[in-house]
Amino acid sequence: MRAAVGAVVDPELRRPLSELGMLRDISVDGGVADVGIALTIVGCPAADRIARDVTDAAASVPGVDSVALHVGVMTADERRELTERLRGGRAARVMPFGPDSLTRVVAVTSGKGGVGKSTVTANLAVALAERGLAVGLVDADVHGFSIPGLLGLVDADGRTAKPTRIDELIVPPVAHGVKVVSIGMFLREGDEGAAVAWRGPMLHRTVQQFLTDVYFGDLDVLLLDMPPGTGDVAISVGQLLPHADVVVVTTPQSAASDVAIRSALVARQTGQRVVGVVENMGPLTLPDGTVLDLFGAGGAQAVADALSAQGDDVRVLASIPLSPALRQDADAGIPVVVAHPGDAAAIAIAGLAERLASRPRGLAGRSLPFAPR
Repeated sequence: MRAAVGAVVDPELRRPLSELGMLRDISVDGGVADVGIALTIVGCPAADRIARDVTDAAASVPGVDSVALHVGVMTADERRELTERLRGGRAARVMPFGPDSLTRVVAVTSGKGGVGKSTVTANLAVALAERGLAVGLVDADVHGFSIPGLLGLVDADGRTAKPTRIDELIVPPVAHGVKVVSIGMFLREGDEGAAVAWRGPMLHRTVQQFLTDVYFGDLDVLLLDMPPGTGDVAISVGQLLPHADVVVVTTPQSAASDVAIRSALVARQTGQRVVGVVENMGPLTLPDGTVLDLFGAGGAQAVADALSAQGDDVRVLASIPLSPALRQDADAGIPVVVAHPGDAAAIAIAGLAERLASRPRGLAGRSLPFAPR
């Protein structure tokens, strides 16, 4: 019984209850199972699902006819032990994505707004998760946050899903297998549509807290949806994550591609590596076979050529065609790679995920968490 109940996975922390110290007294008498568990906090948003999963697990044990579930809450000491366990001994507010981390950090940027950078980032995150990777997504576009809406974390009344706080640890919501954090999740209820008018120091502190206080667990990939341009957040992320890879999003037209080059150059100045360019709103093949290049063609290749001439070899990673489904699904809060995987835009994004996933971060130059005897 204890093994069956202990194997239940907490839907937020993504670890078995037995590893989280959430099991209490468990006994079986005459076909009746008495099962005690302790939730992390009062009002835990996953309480109903945990209770249901624990009850089902207990009922599946041979000889059990009914289950009496007793739900309590962890003590302050137990929560402190839990947060220490989750951090793996790492002190609070210490960067877990430093140069020695096995997590590949990819910052998705653009020169200007309106090129679909956030839509591409949200769909890319889900496409990577569908490949079986552990993915986190930081909405670093504080002034223009949109990731919660794109991933369906905003309900019909405009309320954004909230993270769970375990003392100083922030557990992010999960959407389509992606752990997500955004400033929109921390605005007071009723203020979701308010503007975030912050300057440099506040922006830096926000991004730093997203990277240090949010519990993402062991990630394969951490994506950052960057604000457009070369402002404060771009500089802060360059300082906090100088080893990050950068993907530049542009549209085919020169008005966007010329500006996109600048965002890549700022990333290079902080030590980050530009790994490729993504062209969004590219030529669309119509049902009769004709091609509609509403925004022109060749912008991404122009960016890649310009950046390659000034440094590392930069290639076009994907050309995502104009797609009504991509726009409609984004408005509905459902990634096109989930809702319409056969759409041309979804196929292009899946190809982008394949290319990024096939280039994992290497181990050269990094210390591993063990030493020879």
